[in-house]
Amino acid sequence: MIQIAIILGSTRPGRRVEDVARWVAEAAGRHPAVKTGEADLELVDIADYELPLLDEPAPAVIGYYQHAHTKRWAATIDRFDGFVFVTPEYNSAIPAALKNAIDYLYAEWNDKAAGIVSYGGTRAAEQLRQTMGEIKIADVHAQVAINPYFDFDFTDSKAGVCAPGERQETALITMLDEVLAWSQALRVLRDPTASADPRPGTT
Repeated sequence: MIQIAIILGSTRPGRRVEDVARWVAEAAGRHPAVKTGEADLELVDIADYELPLLDEPAPAVIGYYQHAHTKRWAATIDRFDGFVFVTPEYNSAIPAALKNAIDYLYAEWNDKAAGIVSYGGTRAAEQLRQTMGEIKIADVHAQVAINPYFDFDFTDSKAGVCAPGERQETALITMLDEVLAWSQALRVLRDPTASADPRPGTT
């Protein structure tokens, strides 16, 4: 089974990332590989890990983690084959909390795949792609850009509820196709005995 983490990339009070991530999980749950049990999705909220501003004395590339919060975060990320990052755009960039969470680790990210769901702008996704290359994550071509005006339903809520239409769900399924294929294919780099067949369910 391919394990995919849907990472909530904001810790700000009043954030919309929870709502967007729930939509991602619900829509992705309709992907054939998820429905048949060949792939599993899990919401991972960086806010739950209470990571302070990077406080590890050794660079992450060394892999010598001293703090309990780092070890807990590393254990979580290590068990996934791929990721879907859900990120807002703050001042044309990803949230500082997301960058901080990424910078804590190195090997746990390596040779895995990722897709990006952004909202509030696309420049955050562009910046995140640059970071992915540095930590040896293969970010897939397809991505989802949630429009804060057209993809939220403000009828019953002043804050708005994430309610994208069929077009966005189709884009998400396409992105997940690529994430699953690459996640499967990259397993052979982490474990030479694993199958390199990119189709889910072949190992």
